[in-house]
Amino acid sequence: MIGRIQGTLIEKQPPEVLIDVGGVGYEIQMPMTSFYQLPAVGESVTVFTHFVVREDAQLLFGFADKMERGLFRELIKANGVGPKLGLTILSGMSAPQFLTSVQNEDVSALVSLPGIGKKTAERLVVELKDRLAKFGKSESVSLPVSADNLSGQTIVAVNDAREEAQSALVALGYKPAQASKLVSSVYQDGMESEAVIREALKAAI
Repeated sequence: MIGRIQGTLIEKQPPEVLIDVGGVGYEIQMPMTSFYQLPAVGESVTVFTHFVVREDAQLLFGFADKMERGLFRELIKANGVGPKLGLTILSGMSAPQFLTSVQNEDVSALVSLPGIGKKTAERLVVELKDRLAKFGKSESVSLPVSADNLSGQTIVAVNDAREEAQSALVALGYKPAQASKLVSSVYQDGMESEAVIREALKAAI
């Protein structure tokens, strides 16, 4: 099990990052709530990870803190929730928001997430309410926060920022038409892709 990765952040392409550890590059998929906290490219970073082995792939998922990773692990134990949907859920709302929604049996908040229908939301509440009671306040975040968090390596062109945001939303489970509509509704001149994604996810809820 690969439980933690510490190295140099060399690429950021939401929702995936590439971290160099001793000359080996690890591709890691992250929920956007953790992705927003990444430092600038070229800086040192530490993420907590969950390793998934499938017949056709070996995948690493990364998180800002142990609480979010723990919540992800509980999510993928739930019936009908795989790693991709778990990533989508934790991109659409923070770990504390999800915990609150489950504890308050707020099905409507969960249904607003892509891939979550009413039956799935109700099942998540039933399956997870007691199991998630153990989660308290988030542990300290390990990702160093940089003033350049939303800048990436370089300032990208408008079209690149919009296309990157749309691609990220599609990767998180949104349909292409829905992703395009969300991006168009929140985009303003000068916005970077991560800011567009952040606002689009807020608008989707």
